[in-house]
Amino acid sequence: MPKVIGLTGGIATGKSTVSELLTIHGFKIVDADVASRKAVEKGTTGLAQIREHFGEEAILENGEMDRQYVGELIFNYPEKRLELNEIVHPIVHEIMEQEKEAYLEQGYNVIMDIPLLYENELQDTVDEVWLVYTSESIQIERLMERNDLSLEDAKARVLSQISIDKKRRMADHVIDNRDTKLELKQNVETLLIEEGYIDNEIEDGQ
Repeated sequence: MPKVIGLTGGIATGKSTVSELLTIHGFKIVDADVASRKAVEKGTTGLAQIREHFGEEAILENGEMDRQYVGELIFNYPEKRLELNEIVHPIVHEIMEQEKEAYLEQGYNVIMDIPLLYENELQDTVDEVWLVYTSESIQIERLMERNDLSLEDAKARVLSQISIDKKRRMADHVIDNRDTKLELKQNVETLLIEEGYIDNEIEDGQ
């Protein structure tokens, strides 16, 4: 029986890298970020609702959503975040459910890649939760480097989510990403061996 696994973490914990590694081992990824982009693509009902609620400023000249404008708006005004979620979440849910069911019918184990899984209380929609973990200080450091943010801005983004240490206590399995990419790869493979998703080919050197 194929499994549905919720993969989550915090901002800049390395979840995308783990998704790529899991794909190599035959898992099918249903990505919430990809579904969110599809939900507000040019010409969609979702984008029309964004225009209605957030005004013409939310739309670029090419007819696509101005992600930077909307991102800053929802970060600074929590009520706007709620408005956006009310528009986007039902559409995203429908897209992800369709993808998940299609993969399950084909017999694949499915990874539901959901950054805000705990924040949106979606842990009961999956069979188990795998958390990509790193320390809060590393999150801030990586975020400053990746997004060219000030220390203050990086901290604000990290603290806007449930703390990574609280998520660690809630998850079924934790994938440690505090060190190198090679060690992350080994940690992923160790979990897959322990859970019976792959044979012990790594340790046997095959």
